Amino acid sequence: MITWPYPLVFAALFCCVQVILAQIKYLTPEDVKVGAIIGNVAKDLGLDVGTLISRRFRIVSGAQGTLFEVNPNNGALYVHENVDREQLCDRNVACLLDLKIVVENPLEVHYVTVEIIDTNDNRPSFTEKEKVIEIAETTLPGARFQLPGARDRDVGVNAVQIYKLSQNDHFHLEIRDRGEDKIPFLVLQRNLDRERKTNHSLILTAMDGGTPPKSANLSLTIKVLDNNDNRPVFSQEVYSVTLQENAPLDKTIIKVQATDLDEGINGDVEYTFGGDITSSVFGALYVSNHIDREELCQGSGACRMEVKILVENPLEIHYTIVEITDINDNSPSFPAREQTFEIAEQTLPGKRFQLHTARDPDAGLNSIRTYTITSNEHFEVNIRQSDAGKVPFLVLKKSLDREQNNEHKLVMTAVDGGKPPRSGTLNVTITVLDSNDNRPIFSQEIYHLSIKENIPVGASVFRMNATDYDDGTNGEVEYTLGKTLWQKVYDIFELDKISGEITFQVVASDSGTPSLTFSLSVFGLLYNISYNGSK
Repeated sequence: MITWPYPLVFAALFCCVQVILAQIKYLTPEDVKVGAIIGNVAKDLGLDVGTLISRRFRIVSGAQGTLFEVNPNNGALYVHENVDREQLCDRNVACLLDLKIVVENPLEVHYVTVEIIDTNDNRPSFTEKEKVIEIAETTLPGARFQLPGARDRDVGVNAVQIYKLSQNDHFHLEIRDRGEDKIPFLVLQRNLDRERKTNHSLILTAMDGGTPPKSANLSLTIKVLDNNDNRPVFSQEVYSVTLQENAPLDKTIIKVQATDLDEGINGDVEYTFGGDITSSVFGALYVSNHIDREELCQGSGACRMEVKILVENPLEIHYTIVEITDINDNSPSFPAREQTFEIAEQTLPGKRFQLHTARDPDAGLNSIRTYTITSNEHFEVNIRQSDAGKVPFLVLKKSLDREQNNEHKLVMTAVDGGKPPRSGTLNVTITVLDSNDNRPIFSQEIYHLSIKENIPVGASVFRMNATDYDDGTNGEVEYTLGKTLWQKVYDIFELDKISGEITFQVVASDSGTPSLTFSLSVFGLLYNISYNGSK
């Protein structure tokens, strides 16, 4: 495994709390096994491994979700889930995943970037197994015919690098580079004779640059057409055009031109455009039906249509590639208008709850870019990248207190990257469940009472009151004397020999599990009543 750390450290002091910001970069191939160690973050940051657990060494955020985890026992950053570069970054040249790692006491925030290196785990592929090309026997050597290109999800040297053509006497292959794409052309190098051979069978092979290389084959069948001495010649070998979806009807996309040196009907050129866009006898390709990119291509990648251009007498085929570009004509939408959660108030900060994922059929920058939530002190949104796109999670960032607020109403917004951006909302309701975190509290800290002798049995002497702010059984209060009733009286009551005061304990208990209690002392003075009214 190849990993290189590049630590960049920043420090700042705010309100006497030191926050150390550091940035490290590691490189790892995409086919690394689950559990493999990418690097030792604690070592590269100079952290004391022995304090990582007590300082709650952990990953707190990252668009990659749970692809990576840290080991608090040794400070190592390791692979937690299978890493597929193509699912994470498609065909982007650089695949960078950002992590935020924190330790506490004191608080330190460190940023780690993991670059996923492409491996040759995908082979080239053609969209069809066989391609039939019709060529007039009068076609002159040097004529070029564009062939379908192969697609490879890998990038760089692991993408398609070369094309090869099976050995034959009439054709050779030419490759034209267009950025990262290579376009193969079949070039006629020797005159065809239909009377000798009506069909030519060839194999086009696409190979990537991996070690070992991977390849794919396309069967080519060349049908030799008879009649006419001259073929129509287009002004360009390849036509390509970009068309925005929702383009108005009758909009001209492109005009093509071909000439035929023959005379009469053999020199009259008629154009036919294959596909679903239109046809024309004037060589103008125009829009004849409503174009919706999402209906045509559905996915988020490039949306290309291959349109055949035919000229007759003799028959000649060229191809026009029409790329349909996306416009931001769809707003993000959630599967429901509201989502509810029940969260116990003793839930620790950092707990995650998966939220509904919004859907936006637009592509590229017009697709969903981020999620936001109503500003509040208890919750935040964390976004995880998955095969289906960005998945939002509700993260508890501050402890809940049901006695202060038993319900939180928030609004999460999904925003796309269009200009102007479109958005959709989801109402989020959090009901806070009670836990037995409050003990009963008496209305007074100490009770003083005077009791006259000879009061009737069962008479009320005095009333005390205790309140518990918890809910349900957690808030139900029961009163008992501080000692068990079957003990002797002098074990329950204490008598001051000088003042004559009697002291005993009263305990208020709630019905929670475990029960919380609160006790207080009661001071009483017994009065004797004589017949002459003296005490």
